[in-house]
Amino acid sequence: MPVDPRPTDVQVETYQGDSARTRVTRMSTGAGTGRSFVLIAGIGVAATYFEFLAPLLAQEGEVYALDLPGFGGVPASGEAPTPGFFADQVEGVLDHYGLDDPILVGHSMGTQVVTEVLARRLTLSHAVLVSPVVDEAEANALLQAVRFVQSTVRESLHIALLAVSAYLLCGVLYFFETLPHMLRYRISDRIGAGRARLLLLRGEFDRPSPRRLHSRLAHRADHARQWEIRGAAHCVVNSHAVGVAQLVLRHVADELPMKGRMPAEDAAVPPARRADVSMVLGAMASRLAEWVSAARKDEGGVEKAKARHARLLWDAYRPGR
Repeated sequence: MPVDPRPTDVQVETYQGDSARTRVTRMSTGAGTGRSFVLIAGIGVAATYFEFLAPLLAQEGEVYALDLPGFGGVPASGEAPTPGFFADQVEGVLDHYGLDDPILVGHSMGTQVVTEVLARRLTLSHAVLVSPVVDEAEANALLQAVRFVQSTVRESLHIALLAVSAYLLCGVLYFFETLPHMLRYRISDRIGAGRARLLLLRGEFDRPSPRRLHSRLAHRADHARQWEIRGAAHCVVNSHAVGVAQLVLRHVADELPMKGRMPAEDAAVPPARRADVSMVLGAMASRLAEWVSAARKDEGGVEKAKARHARLLWDAYRPGR
């Protein structure tokens, strides 16, 4: 975690497009770097996956973590949930907030959305694809389910609970409506259409995002770095957020070698400095409050719960405790 972290200010807003809404969680510490980060999660899940990564990146610039239509309790739009449709929403957010050259960070299916945005906006200079999917040789639902399970056994109970709660908010029907579009999207064919400098990042045990896919993407991209974090699996953005943040910032600064592997001990989120019963119960309560508020479409409640959770994490991890 940061040596001298500043408290993160959290604001939750809603971007209304032509036919859909996107929830935008803005995080800022007042860092004046002039860079901003836009975070896009994978199928069925939401900005909660970035609970550690977003505050770390907020030490360097404003962060916009998105809950796309149909995810995180945001209503579905009724349109086909394709990567192109979700890319429309991301572009709308960029225009609404006047983000000319943000760093796009996509995870899992979010990498497809980022790839589509990059193909349309050739002026974007840097992006990060964490655990990109889907390997074309395994683009069927059953095999992807097997790969996901193989990766999930390497994840923590905390991540499993985050995923289950997110899938419940998404709903089974919308998840399975989105899944075929994710499986059909050929990221290898689209990645060369963009001009941004890419960081391709995976966990060592990330079975849905195999090394052969990363090699193929690096070969077809205009400029791509390939990095792996030892000991991590598919949800590397959460479990190993410290390493992900470090690699993202070095990539943006163009100080990162083209290939490399980061040790798990340098990347994993460390134990909280203050992890007493009150902190743990408070974190659980804030997450439950966020889930209930999202299910009730209470955006004010979502904002309060997210802000409370961010304060708890900052207090738990800040130095000197």
